[in-house]
Amino acid sequence: MPSLPTPRIAIIGSGPAGCYLAQSLVRSLPGCELTLFDRLPSPFGLIRYGIAADHQHTKAITRQFERLFAAPNVRFAGDVAIDTDGVIGADVTLAELQEHFDAVVFATGLSADRALTVPGGTLPGVVGAGALTRVLNAHPDTAAALPELGADVVIVGAGNVALDVLRFLVKDKEGYAQSDVADTALAPYLADPAQRITILSRSDVAHAKGDPQMFKELAGLERGRYTTDAAALTLPEGADRTTTARVAAVAELTAPDRPAHPGPNVTLHFGAVPVRFEGTDRVTGVTVELGGVTRLIPATAVITAIGFDGLASNGDAANLSALPAASPTGRIRPGVYRTGWAKRGPNGAIPENRACAKSVAEEIVADLSDGTLATDPGKFGFGGLPARVQDRAISFAQWQVLDAHECATARPGRVRTKLPDHTQMAAIARGAALPQAQA
Repeated sequence: MPSLPTPRIAIIGSGPAGCYLAQSLVRSLPGCELTLFDRLPSPFGLIRYGIAADHQHTKAITRQFERLFAAPNVRFAGDVAIDTDGVIGADVTLAELQEHFDAVVFATGLSADRALTVPGGTLPGVVGAGALTRVLNAHPDTAAALPELGADVVIVGAGNVALDVLRFLVKDKEGYAQSDVADTALAPYLADPAQRITILSRSDVAHAKGDPQMFKELAGLERGRYTTDAAALTLPEGADRTTTARVAAVAELTAPDRPAHPGPNVTLHFGAVPVRFEGTDRVTGVTVELGGVTRLIPATAVITAIGFDGLASNGDAANLSALPAASPTGRIRPGVYRTGWAKRGPNGAIPENRACAKSVAEEIVADLSDGTLATDPGKFGFGGLPARVQDRAISFAQWQVLDAHECATARPGRVRTKLPDHTQMAAIARGAALPQAQA
């Protein structure tokens, strides 16, 4: 079998979707030249900014990606914004990438919170879970402070993101030991934490999206007091292992004989359908249909955790609004592909990105094999880009300078202190000294 050509491929996005794709391509196309672009000065995307700050075991996946970037044919190009749809202030256009790379792959994800389309959904005090998580992770595109939450917090959703938010609201300061949480956001909340939290899940426990282990983690914390309707704990006939484990975990969490720990009172309502958010100048409650009865749940804040869509609202590396809807194939057209949530929509967690990346890599290899995707010896990849882009791009070695700075300046009890300012991040990566007062 003749050897395949070794293409130069640009991957837009250096989160898990982009890194998994690069891993697959390195294995399938030895010698290929890969450049992973990111608008931010730091790599790892979702892992750095979307995973809960207290889940360092999940964030540890970056170690395998560090080995990826050590390969001589894999380049990180941070602090480079790609203009695909009129992005203001972009550094390079999609057309320029196509001029210098044999293929371009979107791996930009979806990170804008999906809105709950009920009356009152735009009231102040209604916030998305993703936005809250990014504040706690010191994302440079978000405010440094959390929105005002108050004593009565309602969380709409019962998937893993909703449970991440619940865990944050329930924990005390000790619960964040050896994390990378943004203390500037955490400290004000801990000074005036929620007293009552209500979870609203449209599904029953058996069909809720939350992983059983996430409920078990909550049960294992010596924080909070949990209640639910006993009828919600019914195990359907023929339930699979995951469903059985989820029902058992929620039963353990809400057991009447579970010790009463310090922290908020948490009520879990399953089969609850939000009808409208109440309030005039700010949300004051949520009207829900629950068990055939309409009831009003007081709320000083509502956190929606019902999924993600859209890109433009938080300035991601590329705007995919002009691309076709989610598809089982990664090929948009020969030479242009997508992977991760940019391909399949907001479905699946980090592990699903590995299988998705492998599938897209196989499509690229197949297109090279049958000539659908041709390589051009006149294309020089990153080396062919304008000097302004090459000079601007932050390398992986420069990212490691920023990484070392964040770890060295970690506050007591933290593994790192992230810089929340894009300009400062880039300056440190490029070797500038940050004034001590701002460290």
